[in-house]
Amino acid sequence: MASTSAEIIAFLLTISGWVLVSSTLPTDYWKVSTIDGTVITTATFWANLWKTCVTDSTGVSNCKDFPSMLALDGYIQACRGLMISAVCLGFFGAVFGLVGMKCTKVGGSDKTKAKIACLSGLIFILSGLCSMTSCSLYANRITSEFFDPSFVAQKYELGAALFIGWAGASLCIIGGIIFCFSIAENSNSARRGYAYNGATSVMSSRTKVHNSVPDKSPPKHFDKNAYV
Repeated sequence: MASTSAEIIAFLLTISGWVLVSSTLPTDYWKVSTIDGTVITTATFWANLWKTCVTDSTGVSNCKDFPSMLALDGYIQACRGLMISAVCLGFFGAVFGLVGMKCTKVGGSDKTKAKIACLSGLIFILSGLCSMTSCSLYANRITSEFFDPSFVAQKYELGAALFIGWAGASLCIIGGIIFCFSIAENSNSARRGYAYNGATSVMSSRTKVHNSVPDKSPPKHFDKNAYV
């Protein structure tokens, strides 16, 4: 029962993390222009993995998609690939997790379902690591430019999408670890359930056979000098 509850909690954590990771792809604010050292701010610049935008003081936004994928910076291409991989891995992890849970009716025997659940946990851990790496790589670029005194272009700060991505990656990793630990609990319970009682059964059967055979030896009569 405890293993089933752990699997349900792990499934809810991983699904929540996968939803958060998936929501970071269309989120606009991966980085936002900083107002540090600026007295008057007339426009706000922000960007994500697909476009860069500017919002003026009236609230009107003008966006421009990145014109060429091959002309992009390497870190943006790496972040795109890692985030897309995280979303795809999370999808397959959710499918395997649903099949491998004890409370579902598909997946075969308990031993097979435990292996599938462990595989789902590993996939979710890999998905979380991809998302964590992508957000950390993007944040590292922002912070390195912000603290570089020789960088004279527009500086940015961390956007909300990065924090959402980190939170989703953490949930995926935690849920995946719980999935992996559930197979250990299943194997331990299986060993306890199949304890060997062969010696006891053999001895009991021999005792029953010995007791069931009638004693056909002639009765012994002892006279008064038998114990002398």
